[in-house]
Amino acid sequence: MTNAYDAIVVGARCAGSPTAMLLARRGYRVLVVDRASFPSDTLSTLLIQPPGVASLKRWGLLDQVIASNCPPIEQYAFDPGPFVLTGRPQAHDGIRTAYAPRRSVLDKILVDAAAQAGAEVRERFTVEDIVVEDGTVVGIRGHSEGGRSVVERARVVIGADGRNSRVARAVEPEHYNDKPVLSHSFYTFWSDLPVDGVTIRLRDDRAIASTPTNDGLTLVLVGFPDADAATFKADVEGNYLSAIDRVPEFAERVRGAKREERFAGGGVANFLRKPFGPGWALVGDAGYTKDPITAQGISDALRDAELCATGLDATFNGGSSFDAAMATYQQTRDEHVLATYDVTTQLATFEPPPPEMLEILAAVHGNQEGMDAFLSVIAGTSSPGQFIEFAQRLLGATEAA
Repeated sequence: MTNAYDAIVVGARCAGSPTAMLLARRGYRVLVVDRASFPSDTLSTLLIQPPGVASLKRWGLLDQVIASNCPPIEQYAFDPGPFVLTGRPQAHDGIRTAYAPRRSVLDKILVDAAAQAGAEVRERFTVEDIVVEDGTVVGIRGHSEGGRSVVERARVVIGADGRNSRVARAVEPEHYNDKPVLSHSFYTFWSDLPVDGVTIRLRDDRAIASTPTNDGLTLVLVGFPDADAATFKADVEGNYLSAIDRVPEFAERVRGAKREERFAGGGVANFLRKPFGPGWALVGDAGYTKDPITAQGISDALRDAELCATGLDATFNGGSSFDAAMATYQQTRDEHVLATYDVTTQLATFEPPPPEMLEILAAVHGNQEGMDAFLSVIAGTSSPGQFIEFAQRLLGATEAA
């Protein structure tokens, strides 16, 4: 049997549709399938950090996000209690602005972009099996809603179907840097609660974050350690509001606002998977998942989509072997994420920061360049190591003075 497609992408949200779009724009035959229909919502912290915004601009999709009545996020604030660090992250490809569109908005933009690029999109399509022949993935078996089961074949099947990826379960990729569920979070949306950019507040073993999104709504999220999961879930609304009460000024504003939707949330394990093998590849959360406390997931997915599509293009056009091109994808991905992965999983434990870190944060408080450098780590435009180097120079200069 011949391949009907160069690539089949399983999952059409923020990792899958960009991968399909970028391959289709290069002239490849692409099928992308998803069990959902679009527009539709999904669990998400919503935030697209500046590197992800730069990707959308490069692909010609940013104007659609802006036109959706999604406000730009120009300011970040990190409030550990004794002081507040405020500023703007350093630029990535000239972009310092973030956005937090609803996933019903963002994912629809991405799905439509894939279709407009020439990819075939099948919504409400259930994948039943991953087809493997002689140890190599060669396609999928599945059915549209109410339809008969069909087999579709491709040179590569790409799992973009989240941390519980069916593709990953079928191919059993190598895991590394695994860490268990460390924290949980619940969020909802409020009207009449204007906020200035993104704010992350830490109060003992609770994190309270707020982000503006479409149509004048504000996402407010409460995070807590895994050990408190059962107690918190026994009364989500009560425990959510009790956590917010730890920030009295903000709590007063929340009490005067209107909750518009039900609570949503949960916790995720932390892991990296080898993102390729014979006839298959993984992108987004299917290949790499970390706690949402640093809100890097969407930007990571957009970056990985481009890296994966670039590697597959090099394979399809004969410029590189599949293994070599995809090993470059994995290496580049890991270089981008490992330091932030460590910081994220440390924050997600809700353990008190080491005294030396508190000293560093106190030292940069009030120094705009230093605060911007720290907030750049949260925004994904700078590495933790770069911030530490800057802070140590600042501390040295202060001591010398």
